[in-house]
Amino acid sequence: MNIVLKRLLGKLATIAPGGNSLRPWLHKIRGVRIGSNVWIGQYVYIDEIHPENVVIEDNVTIGIRCTILAHFYKGGYSSDTNVSKVLIEKDVFIGPNCTILQDVTIGEGSVIVAGSVVTRNVPSGVLYGHSPPEPLARITHPLIKDGKVQYKKFSFGLKKF
Repeated sequence: MNIVLKRLLGKLATIAPGGNSLRPWLHKIRGVRIGSNVWIGQYVYIDEIHPENVVIEDNVTIGIRCTILAHFYKGGYSSDTNVSKVLIEKDVFIGPNCTILQDVTIGEGSVIVAGSVVTRNVPSGVLYGHSPPEPLARITHPLIKDGKVQYKKFSFGLKKF
């Protein structure tokens, strides 16, 4: 299938009605391998360049505004590319606003807490998520000042609590 058509169908799937009907069907047409009884919330982004590398098994729920990436290009389209599979096994629940990165398997029956970034494999039957957020350091130099990013000053100006 043409890459432009895959991208167009992916964009349409983010806003289409039917979390357990039309949205999964549109992603299947693009090449995502989707089992039965899958719910995909609105505004879910599933890799538009390599949808065929995403596998979603039966009875999976993916919450609103999640992102699933099967690739990472360093500096645009180049030979320095990491493309791998994302496997979401059966009976998984992924909360809203989660990001699933490439080369990850989410084990059967697991629950991913809302807002989590999944960078490694999740064992079967676990509740997976982030620690409660807390302040990490005091900022002594703003990252953006006068419309310019000042990363070096910012990073050297961080002070531990």
